Amino acid sequence: MNVPLTFAMSRNPRTEAILDGRVTTPGIDLYTSELQAPDIFWRQLRFAEFDVSEMSLSSLLMLIDRGRTEWTAIPVFHDRRFFHSFAMVRQGAGIEAPQDLRGRAVGVPDYQQTAALWTRAALMHDFGVQPQDMVWHMERGPALSHGGGVGFEPPAGVELHYIPEAQSIGSMLIDGQLDAAIVYEPALLLNDEPTTVDRSPAHLPEDAATWLFPDRAAECQRLHARLGYVPANHCVVIRTSVLEQHPWVALNLYEAFEESKRRNEEAVRGALSLYAQLGAAGAYGDGGPEPQLYPYGVRQNKDLLAAIAQHSAEQGLTSRPIQPSEFLAPSTLDL
Repeated sequence: MNVPLTFAMSRNPRTEAILDGRVTTPGIDLYTSELQAPDIFWRQLRFAEFDVSEMSLSSLLMLIDRGRTEWTAIPVFHDRRFFHSFAMVRQGAGIEAPQDLRGRAVGVPDYQQTAALWTRAALMHDFGVQPQDMVWHMERGPALSHGGGVGFEPPAGVELHYIPEAQSIGSMLIDGQLDAAIVYEPALLLNDEPTTVDRSPAHLPEDAATWLFPDRAAECQRLHARLGYVPANHCVVIRTSVLEQHPWVALNLYEAFEESKRRNEEAVRGALSLYAQLGAAGAYGDGGPEPQLYPYGVRQNKDLLAAIAQHSAEQGLTSRPIQPSEFLAPSTLDL
C-alpha cells in the first residue's frame, strides 16, 4: 500500500512534471496543492499543514538554529536567481550605485526571507554596504510574515519598521516614502493568483522605480563568475515524523524531483536543437558540456550551502553557520 502524503509546491519548469502527474513517486501517493511559495511557507511555518512542501532555505536554517526539527530537507534546489539583480530604486532618489543605499529607507517583504539574505550578502561582500547602513521597512507584519513563524527578531544594530497595513512597499515607493526595495513581492504573482501574505501592486507606474543595476545581465554574469553557482532560495522539506516511520521516502522523492528536472532539460534541449544547428544556442550548441545551473544533491552544492549558512550567521539570523547534516535527510548527504 502506498504512503499517502499531502504536498504543496509552486510551479516552475523543473517541478511541473510532478505537479502534472507525469512523474510519480514509487510507494507514495501525493495529494497535491499547487500554491504560491510565500503562502506555502507561511502555512507550513505557522500551521504545518502539509507532509511535503517547498520551503525557504533561510527559514529552515533559522528553525534548526532554534532547536526546531519538525522538518527535514532533501537537496532539491529548484528555484535559483541572482536575487540582488531584482533590487529596485525610486526614480529621483539619487541612487546611482549600491553604495548610495547607505542611510536610505529600504523596503523588504520579509527581512529574513532567502532572497533578501542573498541580496544583503551581495551588498556586503561585493559593494561594502552593511545591513546596518540602511533603514528597513518590512511589509509583512508579524502575523503574516515568515519571520513570525520562526521567532524572528531584528538583528542587533538593524533598524526595522513594519509598514502599516494601509500601505505597501509599492505605495511607499510611489509616494516617495521609500528610496529602494531589495525584494519586491506583488500581491499577484504567477497567473495573477493572489497571495495571502503580500499586498504590493503587481505593476508600478513606469516613472516610479527602476533597477538598481541598469545592466542586470552583466551584473548576473559578474557574480556568477565570482561564485561559480546561481544562488538558491528554496528546497523541499518532509515532515520529520514521516521519515521516522518511512525513511525511504526521502530518496524516492529526491529521485522524482531529479526526473522532473531531467524532463525539463530534455525539453529545453529539444526546443534549442535548430538553434544549435545554426550556432545560435549559446552554451547549448558550442559542443562543450551543457550548463548545469540547477544542480541537486549535496556534492555539487557544497559551496552554496556553506555560503548561505555563513551569510545567515553573519547577518544575525542564526547564531552560527548551520551544517547540511543538521537539516538534510541522512540518506541524501552523499548525493
